[in-house]
Amino acid sequence: MAKATETVLEIDLNALVHNYRYLRSRIRPETKFMAVVKAYGYGSDAQEIAMCLQKAQVDYFAVAYVNEGIALRKAGITIPILVLHPQKVHFKTLIEHNLEPSIYSHAILEQFIRTAQELGKLAYPIHLKFNTGLNRLGFTYADLPKIYTATEAQHAIKVKAILSHLAATEDRNETEFTQLQLNRFEAICNKAETLFGYKLIKHVLNTSGIINYPNAQLDMVRSGIGLYGYGNDATIDADLIPVVTLKTIIAQKHTIPAGESVGYNRKYVSKKPTVTATLPLGHADGIGRQYGQGNTFVRINGQLAPIVGNVCMDMIMVDVTEIECEEGDEVIIFGKKLPATEFSGTADTISYELLTGISQRIPRVIYKN
Repeated sequence: MAKATETVLEIDLNALVHNYRYLRSRIRPETKFMAVVKAYGYGSDAQEIAMCLQKAQVDYFAVAYVNEGIALRKAGITIPILVLHPQKVHFKTLIEHNLEPSIYSHAILEQFIRTAQELGKLAYPIHLKFNTGLNRLGFTYADLPKIYTATEAQHAIKVKAILSHLAATEDRNETEFTQLQLNRFEAICNKAETLFGYKLIKHVLNTSGIINYPNAQLDMVRSGIGLYGYGNDATIDADLIPVVTLKTIIAQKHTIPAGESVGYNRKYVSKKPTVTATLPLGHADGIGRQYGQGNTFVRINGQLAPIVGNVCMDMIMVDVTEIECEEGDEVIIFGKKLPATEFSGTADTISYELLTGISQRIPRVIYKN
């Protein structure tokens, strides 16, 4: 990959395909694979990610909101797309773009049926979302008879799939709770298929679930963070490759005398002569203030340089006193040589937040074969 000449987010589609094939190898050949590409493809480029994965023959995509699904359709995605959190106001456009909604409440179900009827649809596919313990969205087991009555009284929509969301599949201390969720979901699925009288596509596992609970893969699995190179477990991370690398350059170097401060609010005061490098990115680019004041490091010429003082809106300063470097040299914020898990962990947050928070003003550079 080329040396950076500005702040860029490099996206390695070869790494993406590697991760997909690895995760695919952890499930049965007949199990469907849903790739989660919400939030700009976890902060990368959803259209490029989806087009690559469609060529790699994933079975499904998932997005959070309708506009994300529409963007994929306009980019040429033809396989099924599940919208995880559809809003009533967007039901018409959802149907017009052949997206599949996750229906999680009676009010949402009733409105979607009305919209599908108004558009003259017949057996339009929906997924039913059940709450098994995350307590965020979803029907309960007790709702099944009412759901069945509502859906059987019309022909505009048809239940295609049933799903739930596990809360702690990456946490080995929560195995008992995860198994409780899986047992609840099994009971819901059995009751639903008995009521509807046909087989539903059942999906509940996320990335960590694929790794830790393979017996619960059912008909389809969903993977988000794993596709982008992070498996919530150091042993799994070793088999994955980070897809994105955030790079920038040294814009200017300064020699700071002892007793001088650096940055806003004088949060860093040098105890000895210090050489700093200013980098052209900041909290407007997704590198929040929590990473400043020595909490976090970047990589310059193979060495770690701590961030000093407060992170600014468009700039950060790092200590390069012990590093041989010049203005214009490349700086790795995170990526293959400095994982997002390591960078984010210094500020007590997670790779998901770091990746999805990278600003859209940063140019994306795509690498693929």
